[in-house]
Formats: sequence, structure tokens, C-alpha cells
Amino acid sequence: MTIHTAVSDRFELITVPRSRGVPSFAQDVARGLRSKPKRLPSKYFYDEVGSALFDTITRLPEYYLTRAETEILSQWGWQIVRVLDAPLDFVELGSGSAIKTRLLIGEALRVQPQLQYSPIDISTEAIRASSMALVESYSALSVRAYAGDYFDVLGSHALVSDRKMLAMFMGSNIGNYEPGEAKQLLALLGGALRAGDGLLLGADLKKDAATLELAYNDPTGVTAAFDRNLLARINRELDGAFELSNFTHVVRYDAARGAVDSFLEARERASVPIRSLGLRVPFAAGERIHTESSYKFTVEEIAALGRAAGFRPQAVWHDRAKRFSVQLLVKQ
Repeated sequence: MTIHTAVSDRFELITVPRSRGVPSFAQDVARGLRSKPKRLPSKYFYDEVGSALFDTITRLPEYYLTRAETEILSQWGWQIVRVLDAPLDFVELGSGSAIKTRLLIGEALRVQPQLQYSPIDISTEAIRASSMALVESYSALSVRAYAGDYFDVLGSHALVSDRKMLAMFMGSNIGNYEPGEAKQLLALLGGALRAGDGLLLGADLKKDAATLELAYNDPTGVTAAFDRNLLARINRELDGAFELSNFTHVVRYDAARGAVDSFLEARERASVPIRSLGLRVPFAAGERIHTESSYKFTVEEIAALGRAAGFRPQAVWHDRAKRFSVQLLVKQ
């Protein structure tokens, strides 16, 4: 059952509960560390510490993704908001602080008098903070925010709008899903939109292994700290005893899959207790925990992914170095 909260006259927060059977952090950790090979879901990167580290990563010279996407929105935002014709309402999956979104909000309010923005984010506190900041910044903006998992929110049919919608899934977040999950998510999003609505999809493009691996393994070690924070979170929340210095951050680009894979590799043999789970996890020297796969695409692969979910390609924009793309897909 969804919970509606009127925070202010221009900000409504809708909380969508998790579906039954969705595993908790503890359950995912227990399952992942018992599996062979060991793995931990990347969605757990973003606790308070992890989010702060990722914010630092986006400023690193090696991590070009955020700058490339911002460049596209800064240069072409005026065109992006005009392709579908005004008036529009915005929907965004994974809004975060909505910094890049502000570029499009500003452009939209140049061509229409009012705008409704609907961010979807798992973190209630993050979505509340960013939404309040937005309504304070734009007097012509109203926010109808959804706190919940993407799959739960889109499957709940709670997403409503009286106008044409432009959905946004930016930051190459689509690449954080395994191919089958990505198809399922876009199909759910397609089901929540009407014919003529748009999907703006930001995606990192395939390129040489050296550039990709450096983006996920910077020489200053910030990305390594971000990866190891998963183990630190287990220590904090589940009374684990991981010795972080025993785990090395390892990154490899698998060209056949188009994925940058991240691992935590044990330097030495270890046996790690996680007391709240009643679990002791053995590690051989050199054994790895898979923590993330970040998939890269060609423009044609993005278009094919959209077509499978009921969208047709409408337009595509690139940064000057053609490292990144933002593609507009229209619901058929």
C-alpha cells in the first residue's frame, strides 16, 4: 500500500513499500558470500559513506562519465526538451542530488510555464532533501516524488501524469544491471508510460580497455576505497570482522561481454566472522568477491534495448570526444 505525504504545497512524497520476498542486506550478504564464486550486490555501495566516496569519484580526472554527460546536457539541453513538444512532465530514475537534472529543468521552464518533476529513489531521506532544494530553487516547479525500488514503483502503477512525460535514466545506470534485468526494467518503464512519451537514456559507450579500467581504478585509490566500503559496511551493520587492508580492488574489462568487472581479492588466506549472521567466511589467497559489472554499449545496442521494451529511437547526442551518449527513445 502506497503512502502519500504532502510535505508542502508543491512537494508530495509517495512511499512505495518493498515487494514481499525482496532480500535484505543481511540476506544478500549471507547468500553472496556462501556462493561460488563469492559476490556482493553493487546496490549496497551507496550507504552514507559510499555515496560520499562516489561523489568524490565523479570529480576524478579518470572518471569521465559524469563530465561527458553534463557536457551533453549543457550543450544540447535546449534541444532535448523541445524534441517531444511542450508541455512535459519529468520522471527520473535514480535522481540523487538532481544536479544534472537542473540543466533540463531550467531549459523546460523556458518553454512552458510550469513543470512537474517525479524523481524515483530508494533513499527516502535523499529524495526528500533533493526535492525540497528543487522546489525552493524553482517557483514554477512542483515535485511528486516516489521513494522505493525502481521495480516496485514502476510495478505499482503509482506513477501518474496528466501531460506527456519525459522519463530520464541517466549516468549510465542502465549499465549497472545484468542484461536480463536491464530489459525487465525498461519493459516496466515502458508499461508505465503512454504512447508518445519519451525516455532519455544516458549510457557509456564501448572504448579501449585502458580508458575503461582507469575510470574504475584510479591511481589515487578513491575507487578502491569505494569498493572496500562494502566490506566496511558489513563490519558496521552486521558485526563483521573484515580486515580491509587484506583485500585489493581489481578491475578487468571483458570486451566479449562489454563489461567492466570489479572484484575484491584476498591478499592472504583468511577466515572472517560475521557475527550477526552466525557466519564464518573462508578465503583462499587470491580468492575474489565480485562486486560490480558495469556494462558498456554501442549506440545501436542502446536502440535495440529500447526497441525490445516498446520504444523507437528518436535522437542521439554525444560529448565532443564521443565517449558517452544520451539517446531519446519514444514509447510506441
